[in-house]
Amino acid sequence: MFEIIFINCKLISNIKEMNKLHWTKNIFGSRLEIKRGTELIGSIQWENMVSSRAQAMFNGRLFDLNREFFLSKLEIYDANDQSLLGTVMINLFNPRSDVVINGKRFELEIHNFWQSRWSWKFNGAEIITYTSNEFITKDKGVIELYTTCTDEVDVLILLGLFVRNQFILIILILLFIILLIVL
Repeated sequence: MFEIIFINCKLISNIKEMNKLHWTKNIFGSRLEIKRGTELIGSIQWENMVSSRAQAMFNGRLFDLNREFFLSKLEIYDANDQSLLGTVMINLFNPRSDVVINGKRFELEIHNFWQSRWSWKFNGAEIITYTSNEFITKDKGVIELYTTCTDEVDVLILLGLFVRNQFILIILILLFIILLIVL
């Protein structure tokens, strides 16, 4: 298997195995879990299914996540000192967004409308990819890591899942509105 490793977010060599994480969330639930194998290493807990605020834990660190009205701006804060770690501006009609963390610019790319594949890139190379493989009753998928940028990776993993959850919420609301109009 061909894989890429980054040190300080720069490509340095090829290795044989990448790090894989698994995530799950009930479609109408308010908790998302992130596991490495069977070990729970992170979670995102929303106040309720449509909440714009969430608290997250990942690798022992606590974070606060916030979405402004209509999904335009997503922010992540360190829960201990409330310092802003990153902001992503989302446009439903543009599948790419940028965030700067620790002076490094990362690009989020949504690969399809149904949000079954999306990724974070650094200098044009994918460093984190997400795939979703179920949508009817449980939302779940895999996160593949191609980097060792630990501080940035924690933030990027949570932002990527938070962004997707908000897109899915908007899609569900739009489907509900369409059903109301049709019926």
